[in-house]
Amino acid sequence: MSEILDDMDSRPGSTTSLLRTVLGLYLRQLGGWIAVADLLELMEALDVPAPRTRTALVRVKKKSLVVPETRDKVAGYSLVPEAATMLARGDRRIYHPRNMGPESRWCVVSFSIPEENRHLRHQLRRRLHWIGCGTVSPALWICPAYLAGEVEEILDDLELREHSTVFIAERPRVAGDLRQAIEGWWDLDEIRGHHEAFLEQHAADGLVPTDPPVSAREAFAIYIRSVDTWRIIPYIDPGLPAGLLPDDWPGDASNALLLELRERFSGPATDFVSEVTGTAIADPALGASPALTVTD
Repeated sequence: MSEILDDMDSRPGSTTSLLRTVLGLYLRQLGGWIAVADLLELMEALDVPAPRTRTALVRVKKKSLVVPETRDKVAGYSLVPEAATMLARGDRRIYHPRNMGPESRWCVVSFSIPEENRHLRHQLRRRLHWIGCGTVSPALWICPAYLAGEVEEILDDLELREHSTVFIAERPRVAGDLRQAIEGWWDLDEIRGHHEAFLEQHAADGLVPTDPPVSAREAFAIYIRSVDTWRIIPYIDPGLPAGLLPDDWPGDASNALLLELRERFSGPATDFVSEVTGTAIADPALGASPALTVTD
């Protein structure tokens, strides 16, 4: 189920991705249900016409995120109960990001999967990549120890626990420089590209004067598009120690910009959702971590 729900293939900025972001941020706050008309209005605030939203709804239904449900003769969509765990995991990454300190521990997963189950081997590698694991070798993957729980969830979901071993280890020892090894285990260029794309696309929004303030509708559009661009970053970027990353690594600037955008626009964006749906909801970003948490 979680392979279906963790849809990281939707291109940020696409209608399907924007729709997932709206549903992920607000559907639980709305009690797990939203009227079709309200959802169409929210998407129109993102300059997405109704026909495109309806097409995207078909796609997210296939991903088992929502199902049609009529309440009091009003057509709508409700959250699939099994999706709650996936969305909660997304909350932890977006609102409570973590990174490693110099002495943080690592999680290493080793697996040996029979050839007749090679399709599961492919799924396992794909999903380990989705949560930010690096590849030491095809059957040996590594990530921060604080991701060990998610590694275990994937192994259990694919029923591969008996074919794998999970280790919690101290700093890896390599023949040369660990920083060079890190560059081989993770595609740092890919991760950097996502950070830089976020900065390029949304830095101007973070610099927009607040006098006069933007409307709640405008704040909603700015906030949703920023989170939609950024939401893949805390999955593919595991939060490696700063000392093992290039000196010009853009992660801190990217995280700081998201924090600024969240502080300025999340509240008014939530107000707009409340206005459209007629349901007073709390800002889902309230109580969010103000910065990256260093985990040792």
